[in-house]
Amino acid sequence: MHNFDCFNGDADGICALTQMRLAEPRVSELITGVKRDIKLLNRVTAGPADRVTVLDVSLDKNREDLLRILETKADVFYCDHHYAGEIPENAHLDALINTSPDVCTSLLINKRLGGQYLEWAVVGTFGDNLKRSAEILAKPLGLSTSQLGQLEKLGVYLNYNGYGTSLEDLYYNPAELFKKTVSHQTALEFIQQDKETYQTLEEGYHQDMAKAVNSNPFYEDSDSAVYQLPNESWARRVSGVFGNDLANQSPEKAHAVVTERHDGTFVVSVRAPLSRKTGADDVCRQFPTGGGRAAAAGINSLPASEIESFVNVFSKYYSTHSV
Repeated sequence: MHNFDCFNGDADGICALTQMRLAEPRVSELITGVKRDIKLLNRVTAGPADRVTVLDVSLDKNREDLLRILETKADVFYCDHHYAGEIPENAHLDALINTSPDVCTSLLINKRLGGQYLEWAVVGTFGDNLKRSAEILAKPLGLSTSQLGQLEKLGVYLNYNGYGTSLEDLYYNPAELFKKTVSHQTALEFIQQDKETYQTLEEGYHQDMAKAVNSNPFYEDSDSAVYQLPNESWARRVSGVFGNDLANQSPEKAHAVVTERHDGTFVVSVRAPLSRKTGADDVCRQFPTGGGRAAAAGINSLPASEIESFVNVFSKYYSTHSV
């Protein structure tokens, strides 16, 4: 028997797997990457009785390889909150998928495990910019305001580490970061005991955000705004959390952050208004490499010639759905 753990390299994916492996330790092959590396199942070669866990990546984007794996009679547990399309019916598939805008994978795993590792679930939920959901989830912990703030910061920092067009952009390979988190029963213990990792992420986050906050939108109307960041590592690292920050600052407005890649194309991060978490995935799926969820979505590689088209689609959608 061989085990595979496939997980998104952001806070939600890492914290979901951390909960699972604290509850059920398992020697496994870790398959992950930068946040936008979501077609993970094409790296899985499984056989009968093998076990494959898939966390926080779209089933729809992995459908062909999922069906291939199921044909081998490997057992697959698939948990996610992104657009899935039709879920296959197969005796070897255990699918836990909920695309509600206030749900994330860490929250779903927490419920499945009966709250065994609640702090890690709270961190993952904060990392996915689901602040209200995280605060509600954390209530049974009875944390002080300071402790809850620490969990929120850790979620933001873990999420920040996942962005980039390659692993070289990141401070930590998500697989290595998971190995660090899973060594601690609680997130507060991790913060206290692995100070080097925490401080590295914290300092990097603040340095990069200090550069991003000086940016001005190149397009803006009453319902949406689009920002462009340069082809630099700091910009690629901060693109997603910068979008979250903009959304939190102006919850009535939709935001997009367009970041140049080495090949001249652009990575796009879209955040629906927090006041109405809809449409981000609808907008992004109109472009070949786009996808995500209703509240937050993206496009992995948008040609420069399509920037104007994207802005038109994006602004029109949110002006039309402004009520």
